[in-house]
Amino acid sequence: QVELVESGGGSVQSGGSLRLSCVDSGFTSTSYCLMWFRQRPRQGREGVAGIDSDHIVTYRDSVKGRFTISQDKDINMLYLQMNDLKPEDTAMYYCAAYDHGWAWLVTSPAPLTPDYMGQGTQVTVSS
Repeated sequence: QVELVESGGGSVQSGGSLRLSCVDSGFTSTSYCLMWFRQRPRQGREGVAGIDSDHIVTYRDSVKGRFTISQDKDINMLYLQMNDLKPEDTAMYYCAAYDHGWAWLVTSPAPLTPDYMGQGTQVTVSS
């Protein structure tokens, strides 16, 4: 059974930083995509950053240069370093995994339907 658990959300002022963490257990795919997506109330899922088993990294345009996704496979951790946060970054952030996927899924216009996802961690940025 695969489980993803996020941590690190919180409330910051505009320009601040947060680091989200996600620990996975039971995820054994070798052709995978790991992703962070976010969701605001009454809105759809929005891909933020993804990394795949080919070490390809993709970001949505609005976070490029501010967010960095990374992973530590030795300890099954996925991270999202978020700098220069803006009020429009306010959302629930989710860690997600695809058994077979690619980083470009982050920017796909199709709805995000990962095989696994965590419970989410709230990020609130005030102006």
